[in-house]
Parts: sequence; C-alpha cells; structure tokens
Amino acid sequence: MRSRAAGVTVPGAVRGRESYLLAGGLLATGVVDVSDDLRVLDGGGFWGVVVDFEGGCRCVRFREVRPAPAAAVTAAAPWQGPARDSWVTSMDAAAYVAGVGAIRAEIAAGEVYQVNLCRLLSAPIAPGPAGSDLAALAAVLAAGNPAPYSVVLDAPEADLRIVGASPELFLSRDGDVVRSGPIKGTGRTAADLRDKDVAENVMIVDLVRNDLGRVARPGSVTVPALCRLEQHPGLVHLVSTVQATLAPQVGWAELLAATCPPGSVSGAPKSSALRIINRLEPVARGHYCGGIGWVDADTRRGWLSVAIRTFWLADERIWFGTGAGITWGSDAEAEWRETELKAANLLSLASAAAPTATSWSGRVGPAAVSRGSGYGTSGRVSATG
Repeated sequence: MRSRAAGVTVPGAVRGRESYLLAGGLLATGVVDVSDDLRVLDGGGFWGVVVDFEGGCRCVRFREVRPAPAAAVTAAAPWQGPARDSWVTSMDAAAYVAGVGAIRAEIAAGEVYQVNLCRLLSAPIAPGPAGSDLAALAAVLAAGNPAPYSVVLDAPEADLRIVGASPELFLSRDGDVVRSGPIKGTGRTAADLRDKDVAENVMIVDLVRNDLGRVARPGSVTVPALCRLEQHPGLVHLVSTVQATLAPQVGWAELLAATCPPGSVSGAPKSSALRIINRLEPVARGHYCGGIGWVDADTRRGWLSVAIRTFWLADERIWFGTGAGITWGSDAEAEWRETELKAANLLSLASAAAPTATSWSGRVGPAAVSRGSGYGTSGRVSATG
C-alpha cells in the first residue's frame, strides 16, 4: 500500500536518480510495479501512465506520493541541452509540403476531412549527467514555457524518460465524470486565427463527442466550452471542453480504447486519418501525440495530457515532435510554418546556445526512430534523402 507523505521535502533518493513522477502538483517515488495492462488503473495504487500514439501503453505504480516541490529542487545540476543546430527532422519542408498536398487530394476524393500531419525532431544528448537530467529540463520549461499539464516521468526500468509541457488535456477523470480539452487553432496572436481554425476545432469536438459517447451514459455528453481563446507562451490556441458521465462498468481500459489516439492529433474520420498518417509520416510517433499523466486508482481520479510540447530520451538522443492539422483550406507553406512556430520556443529552451541558427534539415536514422519509445510502436522507419 502506498503512503502519502506530508510536506515538500525531496527524498535524497530523488536527487540520486530514483525513478519518480512529477505531475498534478504531486511527486511520486518508489516504483513497485510496471504493467502494460490498463486494467490495473482501476485496481489500486498511484500510477504514472503513458499511452503511445500507436497504442502501446505502460503503467508505473509508485509507493509514495507527496506534494511536489518545484522541478528545479529535484534537479542534480543545471540543464545542458544539445547544440541548437544539431536537431534534425524526419520531414524537411519539401516533404511536409508534399504531404499536405497528398492530404488535400484525399480530402478531394472524399476519404477524410482533416488529418494532423506531424514530424519528429531529435538531437544527440549532451554528454554528462546534465544532458539527461529531466528534472533540470523540466525546470527550464517551467520558467520559459509554463503549461497546465506539465509532467516528468523518469523511470528507466520501465523504458520511460519523458518531460512534457503540454497545454492540452486528453482526458481527466473524477469518479465517473470525464472531460477532454481538444485544441485546434494556433497563431502568434488572435488576429492570426482563421475561419479554418474554428471549423477545424468544431470538427474535432464532434469527433471527441462521438468517442466519449461510446462509453458514456446516454445523453450525458456535453460541450461546456467551444472555441475558447487561450494564451500560451509565444502563441494562442482555440480550446474546447467536452464532458461526459461514464456508463456503468466502464474503466480506464475501456475509456482509452474508445478515445485513443487523441482526436485533435489524428484527424476525422479517425480511422481514415490514421491510415493516411501511417502512409505519409516516415516514422512512428511513439510517445508524441499519445497520452501522459497520472491515475490514482484509490480515489478514481487522474488526468492524461495530449503528449505535445513533449521531450523524451531514447537511443542516446533527445526527441520532440511538432505538427499541424490539415484541411481542404490549408496552405501548405503556412502549415509548415505552424509546425516551426509550435517548436520554436521549446527547442530554444531545450538547446544550448549555438554559434549560428540554422534550420533543421535532413532525416534521422532509421534504427533510432523505430525504437523511439522502446515499446508499442509500429516499427516504421525513416525514409532517406
């Protein structure tokens, strides 16, 4: 049985790199179980949870839970990121623009309405412990890119080394009440938002309503907020809220089966969008665009963020993803620029100063990408060229 400790004193083992979770104002330590069975989330205990975009899952149960200190308190040393010009991308501008054209052709053929097209970026981990201390990176992100669904899950025994600064709620649960907060529509300022952004948000809200409706009590799905404007560091988003009451006997496993992957980062209809994503994106997304967070099975509470604005360590590299929603009204060059806008602040924070700023170019190596999450990926690899 896990214990809840009072106060915010950080156990010495955290500084010594005991596995831990920082999320939801809580610090969890002492790994007692690792499971790939989502049904454990309705049993007992406090769990860190990761669900990959491709469907793999991993749950890590912690023994002790206490109020969280600031991430900087748990950091062993200041963060040392890779050089700013060392990041490479799975899709360069030309490939991305071509992908937008391919999606518009699918829309014209009546196969799909909207597809989220994404790319992964990676760079070598800086040498020494300061280049892999996720609490140190989380402290940098908290100062320069504060986010409502920030999370650090550092559990090497579970193949999970993740720090996220997501602005987007995938799912929250309090008893039988669940909520989702899809984001669609991004600009530097509100003046940058277009009719396309509003239409896209409404489209994804309808998709989320349908997903939740599969496991909700009849008539309980509502939309308390539609296309609300939210300010975030360096940009603005349109955010909606969808709420439902779960039907009897529905647990986390059934809820996630009905809603994964998140609709805001896949497309509509979801099945068609996933087919197109699998064809156009040269690498599996892994953690990116999945769900990351915590579940308290004893109190039947928890939340998972949509794993955007998220970094993870694997194969001696640090990884990050960015993307944009493509509709018939999309301008390919503008969508590419949106992916750069979403990545710019986070990559700047996570990188060491470089002598000159250069664009991310080239393709990452296939072995590193195919093993990006360490489990549950589709095994797609990078194309060359």
